[in-house]
Amino acid sequence: MYVLDTNHIQEIGRETLIGRSLLAELRESGEDAVTTVVCAEEHIRGWFAEIQRCKIPDQARSYNRLRDTIEFYAGWLMLPFDEDAIGIFMRMRTQGVRIGTNDLKIAAITLAHDSTLLTRNMVDFSKVPGLKFANWLD
Repeated sequence: MYVLDTNHIQEIGRETLIGRSLLAELRESGEDAVTTVVCAEEHIRGWFAEIQRCKIPDQARSYNRLRDTIEFYAGWLMLPFDEDAIGIFMRMRTQGVRIGTNDLKIAAITLAHDSTLLTRNMVDFSKVPGLKFANWLD
């Protein structure tokens, strides 16, 4: 199973050329492609921040993009940050793995499902012992 990090799933959601290519590669792989609730959170939080920065008359576009984002994620299986992932997360923190909290949550979810993370963030995720990851965008 492939777990798509925020940067990979956003390319699909934006329907970019690279996103369409990624989607085709995923279909060809025959493997399941999923994302995480943490990736959805990151994407949705971005629209919340955008809405807060806009004056009321300018918020319609941002609210529409927020709605589109929610509808997009509704079509994906989102792996949870559950007890298994929390246990892995806590163990990694105790072992001194120092990457961003959300990145470590995504890594823990991926490890809990014995999957491969597709991400552009090779530097941070390389610090997570045992994590399988690849970049299919570059």
